Amino acid sequence: MVKMKSNKITHILYFLIGLAAIILVNQLAEFSRFRVDLTEENRYSINDATKDLLTNLEETVYIDIYLEGDLPANFKRFKTAIGETLDEFQVYSGNKVQFKFIDPSIASSTKAKNEFYTYLAQMGIQPTNLTYQTDGKKTEKLIFPGVVISYYGEQKGVLLLKGNRSANPDDVINQSIEGIEYHIASAISQLSNDSRKRIGIIKGHGELDSTLIAGFSNLLIEKYDLYNVNLNNKKRALTGYDVLILAKPTEKFTTNEKYQLDQYIMNGGRMLAFVDALRVNLDSIDGEGTYAFAYDTDLTDLFFRYGVRINADFIQDLNCGEMPLVAGNMGDQAQFRSMPWPFFPIINNYGSHPMVKNIDASIAKFTSTIDTVKATGIKKTPLMLTSSYSRVLKNPVRVSFNDLRRDVVPENFQSGPQAISYLLEGKFTSLFKNRILPKNVPQNEFVGDGKESKIIVVSDGDFIRNDFDLQNGNPLELGIDPYSGTVYANPDFVTNAIDYLVEDGGLISAKSKEVKIRPLDKIKVKNEKLNWQLINMVGPLVVLIVFGLIKFYLRRRKYARFDTDA
Repeated sequence: MVKMKSNKITHILYFLIGLAAIILVNQLAEFSRFRVDLTEENRYSINDATKDLLTNLEETVYIDIYLEGDLPANFKRFKTAIGETLDEFQVYSGNKVQFKFIDPSIASSTKAKNEFYTYLAQMGIQPTNLTYQTDGKKTEKLIFPGVVISYYGEQKGVLLLKGNRSANPDDVINQSIEGIEYHIASAISQLSNDSRKRIGIIKGHGELDSTLIAGFSNLLIEKYDLYNVNLNNKKRALTGYDVLILAKPTEKFTTNEKYQLDQYIMNGGRMLAFVDALRVNLDSIDGEGTYAFAYDTDLTDLFFRYGVRINADFIQDLNCGEMPLVAGNMGDQAQFRSMPWPFFPIINNYGSHPMVKNIDASIAKFTSTIDTVKATGIKKTPLMLTSSYSRVLKNPVRVSFNDLRRDVVPENFQSGPQAISYLLEGKFTSLFKNRILPKNVPQNEFVGDGKESKIIVVSDGDFIRNDFDLQNGNPLELGIDPYSGTVYANPDFVTNAIDYLVEDGGLISAKSKEVKIRPLDKIKVKNEKLNWQLINMVGPLVVLIVFGLIKFYLRRRKYARFDTDA
């Protein structure tokens, strides 16, 4: 009897010690949290730049996710991924990220619902009309796959349904999941960052005027401070700008101006260049057409020294946009019709860099090929390429609608993908090294071997040019075709490019996350469905019964000794 009491006390002590150990471990975990991501592609891991952003938040960030209610399976997966990402944000921010899911369709009245929908659209969260089957019935639902982020009294809407729309719906959802961290973290960074980067737009060489880049400027001014930069009469190296932009220069740069650009790069400055090699007059392409000739900007040797050459040619692509043609008149109004225009390639072929990952199709207009040339220490990464159904027309290029009608056959478009944009990274060598420097520049400040820098070159000056509203003539947002209403991804490329240039690969590296789809084998599922159902239903019961029998046997054997001793 005494022995039984002693065993009982021992068990109680073991229990109390185990309970104390659990409490102690939990207390220690509060002071030193760690998380382990056991997935193959690290889908639950957060980028280091995102962690730094979250740990340095001064106030609470409130995030409303408008993806709630009855959703098809793929959007439920999307919703789950958003919640899991924000759970991680909450942990690393010390609970300074608070979020909730909201169904925008539960407004009390139709008027209130429409007003709320309008508010979300104004915040940049465009609706998506879903059509799917539920219990054999067709269901349609308007959803807003985005979030509104609030911080320090300011708000920003973020559309999370991104990706390349040419992919199937499951791939689009998967691409959107891969971008959740970047898009939300980037918006939080924008709201929480008091110091804005300075972007300079080079002027004075026939660049696109302010109305032609209004959409581009409006896109950037939300996040950066923009300045016009005139290189004339500058004697010292350019300073104070995080990125310089060349917006389709058409006139010649002087030696002194090239020196300013060169020394800006040598001192670690970054540049985004949209440069045309050839000029063409669109007013003369009817009938027999016209010829395109080379611009004389005198920048060829500068880019050549940095590692690329923009060739004097045009690319045609069967995967292209359309050009409106006057088909006649109705009264005093011209009637237009559109026809495929291979000089306007649609870019749906991107490089492997995170900057261009999962971007939708963009459009280029009269773009040229880019070759890479030897530049010691410079890494060259292609960013945008045309489709496999491309061809290259050497200068002088004839541009004519009549030629186009006769000549657009697949057999003539066999040149394969052509690169139209490159990222150049490394320590550049000055164009003026081992050369006589221009007059009136400080000779003792010259830098021949540069610091680490980055340059992005696009062989299409019109890539950042906006069109105009056909009704009122106002500038449209960048990437909108006024005739078809198609929205291209030119703004996404531009913003990603500048983000990468100014952040040294910080948050943009979060776009490198990859989430793999592992679909079930439907035939195998069908054949083995009953077996796995039986295993899942009967298996746990069998295990429980076996465990009970073993426990009963051991208990009976243990206490049988006491009966024998008695």
